[in-house]
Amino acid sequence: MAKSENSKPNSSKRPPFMPHRAKIDPENDQEIDPNSHSLEKFKLYETRARFYLIGSDRYKRFFRVLKIDRSEPSDLNISEDPVVYSQQEVKNLLQRISEGNRSTGGLVFVAKVFGIAGCIKFLESYYLILVTKRRQIGCICGHAIYSIEESQLVTVPHVSIQTDIAHSKTELRYKKILSSVDLTKDFFYSYTYPIMQSLQKNVLSMGEEGMPYENIFVWNAFLTQAIRSRCNNTLWTIALVHGHFKQVRLSIFGREFSVSLISRRSRHFAGTRYLKRGVNDRGRVANDVETEQIVLDEEAGSCKGKMSSVVQMRGSIPLFWSQEASRFSPKPDIILQRYDPTYQSTKLHFEDLAKRYGNPIIVLNLIKTVEKRPREMMLRREFANAVGYLNQILSEENHLKFIHWDFHKFAKSKSANVLAVLGAVASEALDLTGFYYSGKPVIIKRRATQLSRTSTGRYYIVH
Repeated sequence: MAKSENSKPNSSKRPPFMPHRAKIDPENDQEIDPNSHSLEKFKLYETRARFYLIGSDRYKRFFRVLKIDRSEPSDLNISEDPVVYSQQEVKNLLQRISEGNRSTGGLVFVAKVFGIAGCIKFLESYYLILVTKRRQIGCICGHAIYSIEESQLVTVPHVSIQTDIAHSKTELRYKKILSSVDLTKDFFYSYTYPIMQSLQKNVLSMGEEGMPYENIFVWNAFLTQAIRSRCNNTLWTIALVHGHFKQVRLSIFGREFSVSLISRRSRHFAGTRYLKRGVNDRGRVANDVETEQIVLDEEAGSCKGKMSSVVQMRGSIPLFWSQEASRFSPKPDIILQRYDPTYQSTKLHFEDLAKRYGNPIIVLNLIKTVEKRPREMMLRREFANAVGYLNQILSEENHLKFIHWDFHKFAKSKSANVLAVLGAVASEALDLTGFYYSGKPVIIKRRATQLSRTSTGRYYIVH
């Protein structure tokens, strides 16, 4: 196994959450795990027969090699070199590859890359979705959060072995549809911090290896599955979250801290407005969005201050209903598609929420109580019946806390103070659920110790 010539830095500066536990100096550790490094910078090279993706850590101390075969028109053959290279060793390797392929054009540099966002096949060829430009948009406990500035679609098979199918109108149409997904808007990721999970979840799961791609908020879980399964790790791919990330740094009386607002949209039962409404048979609701607010006191430096987080989620009303979009009707009729006397899918939905966040679950129902032409009123009545039925079969301590508030009616009043009412509701919810608060986590044999009461808010808004 190759050794690095770099010296070992002070381990006390390592951030607390490391999905890939990198040992800094393989020269002093012959048993280094080749899957333990977090790869953040890549260079893609090509020969007639293969792509070579060279990955390195942030400081270019360690290098890994991924080989992608280009000789099959419709198969994906990937092999990961188990060796961890130094910078000089990987340079020598590339020189040997170039010399060995001189008769067929040698080794050609293709692109500077910051991760694989996916791999997909339509009718014949496989394509790599590569991030070619990134921008840092924030930092949580020393871990950089990025958005995508530019991406590139690369065809895997060499053009000489592609058939006519690869250039057919249908294949080109599918590629055009894929290219219409703008990865530069509303997507974000991190190499070392599981941004798809809450701060509390990450503290409690310290020591676990790899990014949790099975999480419902990982948008490209399916797109990256082919590479992850073949490499048996998550080193080469990035886990994209679709939603919103905003971070600001504030100072109050000289005390500095950062406030982060993170919204994560579930990939399950996803769809555009009007086309996806209600719940499906598995209890997944449309427009399931988890929002987390994080406050980090960084007075003592990165990763050393106090941390606090509160989580809430919103989603479509968990009943079987729909709306038919029409350019002639700005407010399409609401259709209750079917009646379930046992509210089985609604029950599955709240069981999923309890599994994700725990109890109690507080439901804030904002839909209208009075309408000239009944639309939302039908949903309000049926949803109240569903919650009432479920509370009959739930234990008293697990009852759903149901709050009705006609937001539209209240907001029309000139004397209305919407923020005051919402503040009172939020205060009551936090009194019931608590919120996460902790100082610096103490790591003892991969176990986390919290310094105070911790909890995740179960605050559910329906619309």
